[in-house]
Amino acid sequence: MKAGAPPDRTLSLRAPAKINLGLRLTGLRADGYHLLESLFVPLGLADDIELRWWREAEAETALSIEMPAEARLPKALANVTAGPDNLISRAVEVFRAAHGLPGRVELSLTKRIPAGAGLGGGSSDAGAVLAALPGLMGENSIDLPGLALGLGADVPYFLAPAPALVTGIGEEIAPVERVPPLDVVLANPGFSVATAEVYRVADVLRDSLTGPEAGSTMRAISELAGETGAWRHALGELLVNDLTPAAIRLCPPIGRWLDRLREANAIGVGMSGSGGTVFGVFENAGQAEQAAAELKRSDASTDSDNQTTDDGSWVHVTRVVASN
Repeated sequence: MKAGAPPDRTLSLRAPAKINLGLRLTGLRADGYHLLESLFVPLGLADDIELRWWREAEAETALSIEMPAEARLPKALANVTAGPDNLISRAVEVFRAAHGLPGRVELSLTKRIPAGAGLGGGSSDAGAVLAALPGLMGENSIDLPGLALGLGADVPYFLAPAPALVTGIGEEIAPVERVPPLDVVLANPGFSVATAEVYRVADVLRDSLTGPEAGSTMRAISELAGETGAWRHALGELLVNDLTPAAIRLCPPIGRWLDRLREANAIGVGMSGSGGTVFGVFENAGQAEQAAAELKRSDASTDSDNQTTDDGSWVHVTRVVASN
């Protein structure tokens, strides 16, 4: 490749965040992985990725990361590095090893999704890139889910993010129709919660492994009629995340943020993934914006346990992306 040569292909990719409209743990595999049932829904909040490819260049991968000021990510939620261990770089290298992708790949990531916050940001970035790579080689029949699962349990979902009932350890994905757009407020006290530690504490608490019947709430949500009103009213009763008690044990402000969302008249509140981001569903965008403004004024980053973030909490208004 000559210095300054233009890339053979340039792709603009969008990698959405997700929330879990409930998450039930249904068992434990012999290898230690937890079985779950959860309704994953993508959000308007997203990272942007520009992928550039030089076919004839030496095979290598380069990643750069920008965090725009308007994302307003606290330091604890902006801990993302551009090294080879980043999930995006690993996605390229795993695909390269499996399918012989030639050339140089440069990736420019604009990061808006908080890291380590239960919103799937890193997994979504990896899924978006992995889904795009076969097209560079003119191969549209490559089986990607196995490669994706090797990168992380959430990555298969992000190969084609849409409302879905996710089971197994995250690899069994069934599309859910009739999911309406929902206005949500996301809130995080400014703490990154370690997923493995949340699951460990959940096992100790024994609140979570509630058996196969736990999935009934997930199926009830996924089978709701398409009317937005029916969804909103049902969510108040059906949003259950079996990891919430463990996350609150590790990070008590999570519980207080859930209370604040209830006090802001959210129709339903829940925690996404293993935390620490929580969310509230609201009647409309206006109510969501008003609630977010009130939460931002509440100085919720400081609590009675004297747990204060370095530079504050994070509150964001977005929307669930409806089913096609």
